[in-house]
Amino acid sequence: MSSERQDYYAVLGIPRGASKSDVKKAYYKLAKQYHPDANKDDPAAAKKFAQVTEAYEVLSDDEKRKVYDTYGHAGLDGTVALAGWAASAASARRADEP
Repeated sequence: MSSERQDYYAVLGIPRGASKSDVKKAYYKLAKQYHPDANKDDPAAAKKFAQVTEAYEVLSDDEKRKVYDTYGHAGLDGTVALAGWAASAASARRADEP
């Protein structure tokens, strides 16, 4: 995955409060538009199709969407959980010190 990922809502062209139905409609419209079979001579379309699919996979799943809405891409990558673990480990070490 690219280190400079776009906001999933922007990728699908929907507002943050969009319903699951709106997410699905936006995905199907864009997937049809950028599908590699429909754009054989356009490598950029295949990249856009992959972005649209990734956004849909997250925003159509209630748990993933909740994590994404709270922590962004870092939450999905596990970066936030690791940061929380490091903070709790550091505080546990301080508690053991005299």
